[in-house]
Amino acid sequence: MSKYLSKHLRHRPGRLGLELEPGGWIGVEELLEASVRHSFPVSRDELEEVVGRNDKRRFAFDESGTRIRAQQGHSIPVDLGLEPIEPPSVLYHGMDEHSVQTILENGLHKMGRHRVHPSPDVAAAKKVGSRRGRPVILEVEAGDVHREGWTFYLSGNGVWLVEHVPPRYLRRI
Repeated sequence: MSKYLSKHLRHRPGRLGLELEPGGWIGVEELLEASVRHSFPVSRDELEEVVGRNDKRRFAFDESGTRIRAQQGHSIPVDLGLEPIEPPSVLYHGMDEHSVQTILENGLHKMGRHRVHPSPDVAAAKKVGSRRGRPVILEVEAGDVHREGWTFYLSGNGVWLVEHVPPRYLRRI
């Protein structure tokens, strides 16, 4: 169900006939009704369980509990209303071996997403990098990137976001 929600709240809401509101929100009832119409019925209880139990806290309800959104990772235009924030001096980025050389030469780019997602610690970066094989971890000199003028954000689930990381601020560890 998490993959289903990610697909439709981060990448393809229109596939269910949905349109995200400002901030990436969608009405819970609207989402539940759309899922039934598209042969993937989801109950309110199941939705609450996915939001509450997802280890990455990918989704959140608004204060009223009537709207839901993906916390980050959108490939469609959406302004999550996040405020710029100064990052820690060092963050980390996990990836598989085949991408390392290109990234060390060109830096981290957002690719099909809105921003790059550096991790707050080595363990989190390792988990991200393990998705496609043996992980490689890069240290990101986030404080220096920020001082150079790149803006960082922190999503509601603790994921750091930045538009780009130049290669001079990356080091394999």
